[in-house]
Amino acid sequence: MTWTTPDLSDQFADARIAVEHWRHYGGRQHFSGPAVTVHCVADNSRVRELANTPGHGRVLVVDGGGDRRHALLGDLIAAAALANGWSGFLINGCVRDVPALAAMDLGVAALGACPRKTDKRGAGQVDVEIGVGGVRIAPGDVVYVDASGVLVLDAAQAACVDAQ
Repeated sequence: MTWTTPDLSDQFADARIAVEHWRHYGGRQHFSGPAVTVHCVADNSRVRELANTPGHGRVLVVDGGGDRRHALLGDLIAAAALANGWSGFLINGCVRDVPALAAMDLGVAALGACPRKTDKRGAGQVDVEIGVGGVRIAPGDVVYVDASGVLVLDAAQAACVDAQ
C-alpha cells in the first residue's frame, strides 16, 4: 500500500508534522527514507560530501537555519545524490538551479529558491538532532514527504508502515 502523509497522520497520533510552507523542486514529490541530518548555515560543504556517498534510499535533512540568502542545494550536488541512491532532500533553506532539479527523479523540498551559492569552509555538523519546521529530527528518524506536507516518525513507527 502506498502511504500518504494524511493517512500516516491519522494512523500515528503522535507523528511529528513539520509546519513550514514547503515547496517541491525535484521531479519526485512523493518520497521517504531514514533521515541523515546536517546542520549548516551558508556553507553546503557537508551536504556536498554526503551527496557523494551511498544514499541507500535515505533522505538528507538539512537545517540551514531558514537562511534565504544562500542556496544549500544546486544541480551538481543533486545529480551526485541521485547517482548515489539518495531518495531526496528536505532543506530548511533554499535551493538553486530550479529547472535542472525539476528534471531529476529526486525528491527536493525546501523553503524557497535563491541563485547565490554558499561559502565552502567545511563547516557543519552531521548526524546531530536538528530542528526543522518546528519539530526535532534525529538521525534514523524516517521522513515522509508528499504534496500534503512533511511528516516524521521514529524508526519503530516507520517499521509498522513498512510492514503494511
